[in-house]
Amino acid sequence: MFLNDNNNTNGYNHHQPPPPSPPPGMLQTHSHHDRARRGTRRSRASSSNSNSIVRVSDTEQQPPQEQLQQQQPNRSPCTDYDMAYFHSYAHLGIHQEMIKDRVRTETYREAIMRHQDSIAGKVVVDVGCGTGILSIFCAQAGAKRVYAVDASDIALQANEVVKANNLSDVIIVLHGRVEDVEIDEEVDVIISEWMGYMLLYESMLGSVITARDRWLKPGGLIFPSSATLYMAPVTHTDRYSDSVDFWRNVYGIDMSAMLSLAKQCAFEEPSVETITGENVLTWPHVVKYLDSYTVTISELETVTSKFKFNSMMRAPLHGFAFWFDVEFNVPTIAPTSVIESHQVNGSLRKRRTNPSEALVLSTAPEDPPTHWQQTLIYFYDPIELEQDQVIEGLVTLTQSKENARFMNIHLEYTSGNRSYVKESVMR
Repeated sequence: MFLNDNNNTNGYNHHQPPPPSPPPGMLQTHSHHDRARRGTRRSRASSSNSNSIVRVSDTEQQPPQEQLQQQQPNRSPCTDYDMAYFHSYAHLGIHQEMIKDRVRTETYREAIMRHQDSIAGKVVVDVGCGTGILSIFCAQAGAKRVYAVDASDIALQANEVVKANNLSDVIIVLHGRVEDVEIDEEVDVIISEWMGYMLLYESMLGSVITARDRWLKPGGLIFPSSATLYMAPVTHTDRYSDSVDFWRNVYGIDMSAMLSLAKQCAFEEPSVETITGENVLTWPHVVKYLDSYTVTISELETVTSKFKFNSMMRAPLHGFAFWFDVEFNVPTIAPTSVIESHQVNGSLRKRRTNPSEALVLSTAPEDPPTHWQQTLIYFYDPIELEQDQVIEGLVTLTQSKENARFMNIHLEYTSGNRSYVKESVMR
């Protein structure tokens, strides 16, 4: 029997960008140093204060789109969806949430200080700098120069933060896309906090790849150096009960007629929430391992992985959870020596051959919580599992054709001689 499990939604909209709006008629430029300039606008603005960001006049003539494409044939165009995405990151609340995530922020700071010898006296690019905190960490580690790049208007505040900390001679804030700004020198280090929910949501890794291919010196450093996306089947009776079973008896009234709608509202779209190791039914499966030094943009368009799990207990299967970790390592260690995939109960599990060599930022259920939490794909109805029962199938993650920053999730899974399909969109 082949069932379609598409009748689910929880109204996922955490950090969802606003509806796309037309791109504004102005971009930002920075004339702090000859090495950094806007590449796609003919700026006639210059700064009397070399430490400030200069706003290009609204009336300035832009080159025709055809001309831009000829000038930059290998650079993706900036769409209305991109502009909406950048606009969403102009809001301070998002940056406050990320900075308050101590696991995230302190791991980055520790990685920078642990590798201070590779940063001191070197040129750094911070891709998607936000408020500039990672750029400042790099400056504190002795970086010779830091290019802090962000297409959101938060770059304006980042520049003020840089000046307030007397770092304008080290940190150059560039307001624009990595695809558009120009840096007229090779860089030694690229740092970025690019990870989205379920690792690949928001598609920001593409900008890191672009920066790498444009500016990174041979043998240069990229932080994080690698990333791994995991999945595992989960049981979550409390969540299902709160969302669905509640309607069976409401103050003594049978409201079970609401069950179908309740399942749709609660489980159609991915849910970003926190679970614990107790919710996880098997060892995790490695969906995708990404090496920051070799991954390509085309590789991210579609990710497909076959999985096979054996339940470690008897429990209702409510869906699949996804999480990730990233490592901060030097490129002298080949990925194959850091990661070994082996079979555990039919599932792939990551094993580090020498954990002391790598600093890890993990969003796993058993680790301290982060603002990424975990991403849950819930089924419309649970599947009752016996101990050692097999769950196998295929997961495919695809960049949405509507908006490449959205992610289509296609799940095919079989258990107990029944097969299912679940499709959802992370938007």
